[in-house]
Amino acid sequence: MSDTPAPSKLELRREKQMEALLAAAEARVRQDGVASLKARDLAADIGVALGGLYNIVADMDDLMLRVNSRTLARLGLAAAQAADELPMTTRAEALDRLVTVAQTYLRFARSDLKLWRMLFETHVTSSVPAWANEDQLRLFRHIAEPLSVILPDLSPEALTVRARTLFAAVHGVVMLGLEERLVAVPLDRLDSEIDWLTRAACGA
Repeated sequence: MSDTPAPSKLELRREKQMEALLAAAEARVRQDGVASLKARDLAADIGVALGGLYNIVADMDDLMLRVNSRTLARLGLAAAQAADELPMTTRAEALDRLVTVAQTYLRFARSDLKLWRMLFETHVTSSVPAWANEDQLRLFRHIAEPLSVILPDLSPEALTVRARTLFAAVHGVVMLGLEERLVAVPLDRLDSEIDWLTRAACGA
């Protein structure tokens, strides 16, 4: 039997309120973007007083980081489901897996555009807690693992930098494409151009 005590009624209520608050925040962002997140509106959404909202989260920065954490978790799950079972014993296999990760990123951004944008539009006024940084860095293993097979001579530090560089390149193409900027890759070419970019960056 576990020695962990059962959660109290207060803890269970707080967990339920947290889930309701995060779901309400996600719904508002999906509808109207991150600028729509207002404490008073969210408190009304979940049926608590404005002051009660801050018994659930410390402040709006905390809330936005928690929403982003859930988005990052879904992105990580999407990448894992798409790529983790793919082989990467050879350079060609690892490159195919890396392309799959990059294209999964594009599909995720397309499917949940405003919450994806929020990841890059959130500007907190306090220092970012360690758990929020870890949520972001954890995703880089989907890039670094195949990249370590493709570029086996890189040191761990150089591999980290190269993974971040490749992410920045793919992210830029995705962001400009989905925003349909003047210089963007046409929407119907994004998949194939991300494939090309990923392979070209790896010297293929």
